[in-house]
Amino acid sequence: MIRVLLADDEHLIRGALAALLGLEDDLTVVAEAATGPEARAMAQAHRPDVAVLDLAMPGADGVAVATALRSEVPGCAVLIVTGHARPGHLKRALSAGVRGFLPKTVSASRLAEIIRTVHAGHRYVDPALAADAISAGDSPLTEREAELLELAADGAPIVEIAQRANLAPGTVRNYLSSAATKLGAENRHTAVRLARERGWV
Repeated sequence: MIRVLLADDEHLIRGALAALLGLEDDLTVVAEAATGPEARAMAQAHRPDVAVLDLAMPGADGVAVATALRSEVPGCAVLIVTGHARPGHLKRALSAGVRGFLPKTVSASRLAEIIRTVHAGHRYVDPALAADAISAGDSPLTEREAELLELAADGAPIVEIAQRANLAPGTVRNYLSSAATKLGAENRHTAVRLARERGWV
């Protein structure tokens, strides 16, 4: 029996998936979660064979949870489902050791097959998402530029971003200016939007 953790903040979707996967003879849903931190806690408590994580969850996204589970529950294969994949998301997910990446449009029976695939030690990436990722290329942003764009995403002033990043305001301005230039954006707010659209932050 393959033990499955389902994590999605949309209760209706999670409940429907749990019910449909429960009809499979070889799958059992041992835990459910609505947030990233809850998914980690449930994985540690129930030690599932496969964790099916929504990419966008409150508290921590699916990739952050997958990264944590590599050391916290090393025997657990992670599969990410998403309703709005961007090329950068797939690359981040694969770097985090995720074994499967697919859109939420997949049927429950197909999801069950993919759960079996990743549990057997194989990898599954939706072909359309893979093609998008290849054609988009790599992010031009450095790790620090991406981090500061994330901190700027809520519209925080430079001084506040500098405090949170433990940097001088002038240094933050330079990084954000560099990121905006690389993305062809007129300001940091547009740079954040463009980087998010491409899945780079």
